[in-house]
Amino acid sequence: GFDMEIGAEIAERMGLEPNPVTNPFETILQGLVANKYDAIIGSMAYTKKRAEQAAFTKPYYYSGGMIWVAEDNNEIQSPEDLKGKKIGVIAQSTYEEPAKELSDNIQYYSSDVVALKDLTVENRLDAVITADIVGFEAQDNGFAIKEVGTPLWVEQPSIAVKKDNEELRDAIDKALQEMIDDGTYDEISQKWFGRNLLDIDLENAEL
Repeated sequence: GFDMEIGAEIAERMGLEPNPVTNPFETILQGLVANKYDAIIGSMAYTKKRAEQAAFTKPYYYSGGMIWVAEDNNEIQSPEDLKGKKIGVIAQSTYEEPAKELSDNIQYYSSDVVALKDLTVENRLDAVITADIVGFEAQDNGFAIKEVGTPLWVEQPSIAVKKDNEELRDAIDKALQEMIDDGTYDEISQKWFGRNLLDIDLENAEL
């Protein structure tokens, strides 16, 4: 909902009609390159590897990669406790490689929601690594899960467009900055999460 509302507001400020489409995350960049859509507003974090295929705007929010476990799981209390444990991650996400560094037992998913739900099913998963805000929203929706420690790192979800379409990227950046300056962004963020997702201390954060 948050991504959809941000996208609709950006489109309106650019004098365009939003036309949202869905695509599996593991092939979402390929869809952009193939002209299936003009931009990705789907919580995709900027990485140098992804920037080889697309042009990215400035971040439209910050989130942390966090370990999640079942509410009654007291065995896993740190990243080190994940050695040999079954970890659920979204395929082709930024959480895949860190998960592989922590365990050789990885279960792939196409949906964060399904992965987090599997945490509550006995003997299905030991942990999930995903964005902090995704887990907190799942908690708000009644999922019996809890976070382990603090975020492992801070990501910069940004809007991606085709690599050669810098004109569109700059226009989106301009619309986004206008939203931030006039308070519209804060209103949308507060509506969905009860806080401003751009308001974060990055001084000591690992980006």
